Amino acid sequence: MRRDKRVLIVGAGFAGAVHARELAEAGYLVDVVDQRDHIGGNAYDHVDRNGVRVHKYGPHLFHTSNAEVIEWLGRFSELIPYRHSVSARLPDSRLVPLPINRETLETLFDTRLSSEEEAKALLAAQADPVAEPRNADDYLRSRIGPRLTDLFFRPYTRKMWGLELEDMDPSVVKRIPLRLDYSRDYFPNDTFQVLPREGYTALFTAILDHPNISVTLNQSFDDSLRKDAGWCFNAMAIDAYFDCALGELPYRSIRFHHETRPQAEVTGTAVVNYTDTGPFTRETRWCLLPGHDSGAGTGGTTVTVEEPCSYQDNGYERYYPVKTADGRYQEIYRRYAAEAAKLERMTFIGRCGTYQYLDMHQVINQSLVQCRKWIASNS
Repeated sequence: MRRDKRVLIVGAGFAGAVHARELAEAGYLVDVVDQRDHIGGNAYDHVDRNGVRVHKYGPHLFHTSNAEVIEWLGRFSELIPYRHSVSARLPDSRLVPLPINRETLETLFDTRLSSEEEAKALLAAQADPVAEPRNADDYLRSRIGPRLTDLFFRPYTRKMWGLELEDMDPSVVKRIPLRLDYSRDYFPNDTFQVLPREGYTALFTAILDHPNISVTLNQSFDDSLRKDAGWCFNAMAIDAYFDCALGELPYRSIRFHHETRPQAEVTGTAVVNYTDTGPFTRETRWCLLPGHDSGAGTGGTTVTVEEPCSYQDNGYERYYPVKTADGRYQEIYRRYAAEAAKLERMTFIGRCGTYQYLDMHQVINQSLVQCRKWIASNS
């Protein structure tokens, strides 16, 4: 096949897999490489010794209002509905809904709120308005006041990001909803909330199952891999490609601690966030997600507790790009992007390639748009 009809894709996560499938269906021969020993990127899952499906890199819960993305995903897996809800464990061990809703407010302030207007008035009385919020602390104090900010967000932010709220960009916390009713829906504005029935690994297997796609695992990127390809879509960390010549782009990473607990003790919501000052941020009870407990295990069930850390302290596993209020890392990224634009026959894609915090549906949509545009311009 002609070189211009062969494409190299670095990374077998959502960005790489979507590009691979679209290109293969357009007649391109696609070589996918990934440095890990599995496909699926951070969405990879597997069934453990307890017969429980575990997401190796933390819970991945698909939610979107983009019907085109859902239709595309539905080609490769049956999608089952799941409305996500989360509890927060208070320092006194009580559990309350998170994001904050009317029940949360009633519990914390020991009151009864008969309407959304009363809930709004309570929050207004707590708020410490800032005309133009410069950081996450300003934004939260303006919206929910210092007491709720210090309880739900300050310790969590220190653990999760290794930063103070004053150092964080407001966009990091703006994505968390606030409810004035009793709804516990974590993604209230998303029409579609689903999980792939057989898990994400099976979903990726189906996406990459095409005669024009080959997959090589345990293969780190090297420029020599490009010699036979007309183009490369690269999902590796953009700073790593340039040997961090312009500075490192930091990420937060997670250490996952898997525990076996008696099934009878695991009830409530699938995810519980911790509000204390200890090192852990949340736990996931996998058996409470639909399709995640086969019932063929040991009698115990798996719970995963998360401990955030620097990516440098976790084998350079990059999970969450760090977005600060002063934008210093975004400026470094822009300099890398300018250098990347000078490269021939290469486009950086995905979370690490574009240094963005992206939900799964955003990666899929971004990849579909970008790949189809590229195919149209190269046909």
